[in-house]
Amino acid sequence: MSTYNFHGNINGPAHMGDHGRIEVNVHGPATEPLVRLAEGLIEALRAEYPVLVPHGEVIHGALMESVGDGGPPNRGRIRSALETISIGAAAGTASLAFTQQFMQALGL
Repeated sequence: MSTYNFHGNINGPAHMGDHGRIEVNVHGPATEPLVRLAEGLIEALRAEYPVLVPHGEVIHGALMESVGDGGPPNRGRIRSALETISIGAAAGTASLAFTQQFMQALGL
């Protein structure tokens, strides 16, 4: 039995947002916490897996495009980049932790 709450806000110690909570509207534009999460992912990739940085930049670019046009983020591009990062990042690394946070926050 899972103790995760899949309805409404996503919460937990690893999530960003007000008091450990982040509210994601998959039909609206990207939020500032998601953009900051992408920036953190890029920093972690630069330190741990420089070859994967372009995939982090794809995620950041998709989120910034969403902010710019007011539409939802391109979940397909984001999902593809996250899958590539998760294959290349070893367990226990910050890069993989950021990737898992994105997958949970976006419901991928």
